[in-house]
Order: sequence, then C-alpha cells, then structure tokens
Amino acid sequence: MSDDGERSGERDQFRRGLPDHHDPTSGIGGAPPARSALTLRLVLAIFGLVAGVLLALWASRVDAPTILVVVPAVMAVTAAVDIVVVARRKRRGEPG
Repeated sequence: MSDDGERSGERDQFRRGLPDHHDPTSGIGGAPPARSALTLRLVLAIFGLVAGVLLALWASRVDAPTILVVVPAVMAVTAAVDIVVVARRKRRGEPG
C-alpha cells in the first residue's frame, strides 16, 4: 500500500473517532463532540519558543544570574519539541 493510502486510512480513523473512546457527556444539551485544539497549541508553542529565546538572549546580554538564562532557554527547547509533535499530528490528519 502506498504512503498516501496509509495516511488516508489514518485520516478516516480520526474522523470516526479513536478506538475505546467514550465521552459520557457527548449527548448532554446537544453539545458537539470535543475537538482537539492542535492549532491553538501550535500557536502557543510558537509564542513560547519566541518568548523563551528572546528572554534568554536578553538575560544573557544584561549579565543576569545563570538561572534566569537557563529557565527561558529550557522553555524554548520545550516549545520547539511541542511544535514538532503538533506538526506531526496535524500532518497525520488529526482534527484541530
């Protein structure tokens, strides 16, 4: 099977819902089923990456204590990893 065929199958699976998922509140008040907020998560991760890099650069430039340089740098690395994870999930076809 080609790579496109496999991705199409995964997209269909996400449209139908993941196996063994049960939402006890799905029919209450006519509320639509919950959807993943991957796009929002991606935007927030990009903001965290930019803010972390800028804050770490600024703190190192003003000779701040080491902890004030390391913490934003760790935040930026965490945001970068999250961007990769979210981008892979969106490319797989997950909604959001």
